[in-house]
Amino acid sequence: MPKEHDKIATRLTHILIKFNSKERFTIDELCEEFAVNKRTIQRDLHERLSYLPIIKENGYYFMESFAFGSLSFEDIKAFATLSGIRSLYPALTNNFITDLLNTKTNQAYLIKSFGHENLSPKQELFENLSASILKSHKIKCTYKEKERLLNPYKLINTNGMWYLSADENGVLKTFSFSKMKNLQFTTDTFIPNSEFIDTIAKNEANWFSQDKIEVTLQIDNQVAEYFLRRKILPNQTIIEHNENHLILTTNVSYENEILSVLKYWLPYGRILEPKELQVKFEKILEDYLMM
Repeated sequence: MPKEHDKIATRLTHILIKFNSKERFTIDELCEEFAVNKRTIQRDLHERLSYLPIIKENGYYFMESFAFGSLSFEDIKAFATLSGIRSLYPALTNNFITDLLNTKTNQAYLIKSFGHENLSPKQELFENLSASILKSHKIKCTYKEKERLLNPYKLINTNGMWYLSADENGVLKTFSFSKMKNLQFTTDTFIPNSEFIDTIAKNEANWFSQDKIEVTLQIDNQVAEYFLRRKILPNQTIIEHNENHLILTTNVSYENEILSVLKYWLPYGRILEPKELQVKFEKILEDYLMM
């Protein structure tokens, strides 16, 4: 599991305040202030805060003048919800946000974050794809060696990885953003399907397919508490919990959906059913060790 100790909620909130206070700063200055490396700050500016009208000029970052003074406690709460960090705290009240911004009190908190894929080289594509979603513009790409014409609906981050929910020929599907090649952005519009929008809003898995695979997992008791505390897997159901392990079932749309979770929780989980999926998982690990 990742060992990076990152006060992400506090750091991002401080950067938001800096922007809102008309400050200009370099990546090196932020690295020194928050005691993190350049890659972390680049992720903050290019991914986590990419929705802001940020300008880079001569190495300095600052915000477009039209946005000055527009960030409120409600904006910070909205950002926390969007970025997935709101649920880290019992309640994100105005007083609590003030405490997070106070260097005397924020020392009480330390967040151990998940790893995130680095999308810096694809920042422009990511932004253009976001614009296509907002404008309901069709996109073209090559995915799994096949040319695709898609109606994009939403970019979803699951376990640090970005996926696109899109309609292909009337079927709602999920595409890994990093695996989409030859992205082309058209001006052809489409009418969003209200049923797809509802499905995306309600679907816990963030993966879509016409078929579902029922998977039974055995989770070692060393990490069982995490699966008991919250639903790490979509639609997970506990069927047994003894002194050695936890057994649960879940329904997934794609094999990768469950394999990616098991990779993260290595070596504490295994697939009981379907057995062929466990064999495939072991082969993936074996190939990895042989590299």
